[in-house]
Amino acid sequence: MRKVFLAGLCSLAFACIASEAPAAVITWNTWDTSSSGTMGPIAVTYDGPANLVTGYPSYLPASTFADSSVVNNAPQPSNNILQITGGSPNIYTLTFSQAVVNPVFAIWSLGQGRLPTSFVFTQTPTFVAGGPSNEYSGQAITVSGNTVGGVEGNGTVEFLGTFNSLSWSNPQPEYWYGFNVGYTSIAPVPEPATWAMMILGFVGLGYLGYRRRNAYARSAA
Repeated sequence: MRKVFLAGLCSLAFACIASEAPAAVITWNTWDTSSSGTMGPIAVTYDGPANLVTGYPSYLPASTFADSSVVNNAPQPSNNILQITGGSPNIYTLTFSQAVVNPVFAIWSLGQGRLPTSFVFTQTPTFVAGGPSNEYSGQAITVSGNTVGGVEGNGTVEFLGTFNSLSWSNPQPEYWYGFNVGYTSIAPVPEPATWAMMILGFVGLGYLGYRRRNAYARSAA
């Protein structure tokens, strides 16, 4: 009974810590060309059709792109945006020069009246924030499985885990909409000494298993 009580207290403590965790400060990508950008030390490349738009949009209201619970800060106009029009089943990919943890994806002006448009991701996003934009008003993006849809939709989604790339298609055509990407943190890269210790550990476990099998075989003989 005491063990159950202590386990319950530990679970409650962890839940309280998790609930009080601050929103992540996002390092947003800045697009330099229509196929490349930088977010902190990470280089970003994009292999799809796009036009670079600089100093636009405002990414306001900030609450449309940052909920202050999961994501602390919205992109800035200086981060720029890639303009795309969709209308193709092709898969396009964003590639990061180093694996990142919990990347976020900001979408602006997705779709328009009576013309819903979507991103169909190969990974599964989770909804973070959404709402109108200062430029065209509109509403929040929607998330259903791997599909993010919008009818003049704006907002941010998050991909939980560690990623080297994000991929999607834009099957419906539209005048134009845009996107940007950011990350919470960089995935740690094990030091050479750490790799060596891991390899030695696996070798040691294999040797112990071998000795136990031999001992069992001798005792059974």
